[in-house]
Amino acid sequence: MSDSTRPPHPPVPSSDEPGEAASATPNFSRRTFLKSVGAAPIAAAALTPTEAEAQQAQVIGPGAVPVSFTVNGQRRSVTVEPRVTLLDALRNQLDMTGSKRVCDRGSCGACTVMVNGRTAYSCTVLAVDAANADIRTIEGLTQGTVLHPVQQAFCEKDGLMCGFCTPGFVMSTVALLEKVPNPTPEQARHALDGNICRCGTYVRLLEAVLSVKGGARG
Repeated sequence: MSDSTRPPHPPVPSSDEPGEAASATPNFSRRTFLKSVGAAPIAAAALTPTEAEAQQAQVIGPGAVPVSFTVNGQRRSVTVEPRVTLLDALRNQLDMTGSKRVCDRGSCGACTVMVNGRTAYSCTVLAVDAANADIRTIEGLTQGTVLHPVQQAFCEKDGLMCGFCTPGFVMSTVALLEKVPNPTPEQARHALDGNICRCGTYVRLLEAVLSVKGGARG
């Protein structure tokens, strides 16, 4: 095709129209792409040893490892295998048997404790996952021989029978009242929904919870 019959080239946007020029010109080229790819390992290599160590997954086990956490205001340490639950660590190593093993699969609530201010089934929490956590158990509620107001209410309202589920109900109630000092019956039922009483004392349990509202929390 001769020069005289070749179609003209499309016009190039002028430099005084930056918006149109930017839309007509690609935002990146092969050179800028290769530069950006090459800069990634350089940036990774520039990490300090502390930052690089923090980015690496920590491998624990398979043997026993030391774990420390705060239990009822005291720093405690145990040596456990990674498969050991918090419930086993509390009961078998720290001799804190208030949290009960009933279902051992996180469905009854008898092993309920508070971890960093929230209720948790200790039979479903690994001890190594609770490292450095603030843990509260039923043993930490009593002040000497003086019962916690929730414990006292459970006794006064006869909200217990065999007693296996009682520690879990008490801990769930304490967690509720610390967040909602004056709960409604609906709020109380919702807070205790994860706890099961096989003896069927739910009516008395609810009476006990509602009787403590607005009172001292210990």
